[in-house]
Amino acid sequence: MYNRFFGLDSEPFRVNPDPRFLYMSESHAEALATLVYAVQEHKGFITLTGEVGTGKTTILNALLQKLGPTVQTAYIFNTSLTTEDLFAALFEELELPWPQPFRKTAALSTLNHHLIERLTNGLQTLLIVDEAQNLSGEMLEEIRMLSNLETPERKLLQIMLVGQPELADKLSQPALRQLRQRHAIRPLQPDETASYIRERLLVAGHAKGDLFTGAAERAVHRFARGIPRVINVLCDNALIAAFSRDAAQVSAKLVEEVASELGLSAGPGGPHFVRERSTAEPRARRRWLGRLWRRGDASSRPEL
Repeated sequence: MYNRFFGLDSEPFRVNPDPRFLYMSESHAEALATLVYAVQEHKGFITLTGEVGTGKTTILNALLQKLGPTVQTAYIFNTSLTTEDLFAALFEELELPWPQPFRKTAALSTLNHHLIERLTNGLQTLLIVDEAQNLSGEMLEEIRMLSNLETPERKLLQIMLVGQPELADKLSQPALRQLRQRHAIRPLQPDETASYIRERLLVAGHAKGDLFTGAAERAVHRFARGIPRVINVLCDNALIAAFSRDAAQVSAKLVEEVASELGLSAGPGGPHFVRERSTAEPRARRRWLGRLWRRGDASSRPEL
């Protein structure tokens, strides 16, 4: 709705992943390089952890683009699984025939044959389990056993667990010590937050990427704690607010007002609306949209 006003070609702060807006902080670049290396060198097992909204999905998308067609990927995101569910999901992703009736030994034999055949042809297989912090101890053990599928030279199945920081606590158990090779994504630093905001504005078509003042960028970092998803929501609402006031640039004061509407605090702890976004974000948008309608500018009213 504000694109024409600010000279943008597209909305710069959409929450959904878009490879055009990929921003690689030092932490993200290091995580991606680590994951690519682990898969290419057949390291067998690695985990990726990070707070909600720090960009784990973005990293995974970038990883899959770099790996190319020689790597077959099975992506499992439902972690409320039984042993049979785990194998069923894995077989469906790998397009393998399902043994009837289910027997774990038969499933392992089929899987092992498939993996060896692929490895013989110079191909790799990668299992990604998302939201892995929700896996039960039993399922973590089942996945650990899958990592034991190997030849004398290398692992047959590369396994990647992706989840929130609680996953690291689960993997601290002695029985799971072989699963501890991991990389954690940290939130953006203040200078990275500023670069993130400017780069997204430039990609979206702004001439200079300077719609936020330096003080506003610093305010965004304070309230969003450097978490990209929160930065996006805060900046998007700040642009709506600036548009409603005919402001050519977003000020720190405006960021603070929007943060308050979203239930964000600059005090200790994580961004509040990470858990309350479903109610806070629409409430803030309604307030700014109300101002737009009161302006009486019919040509710039959004299509609802």
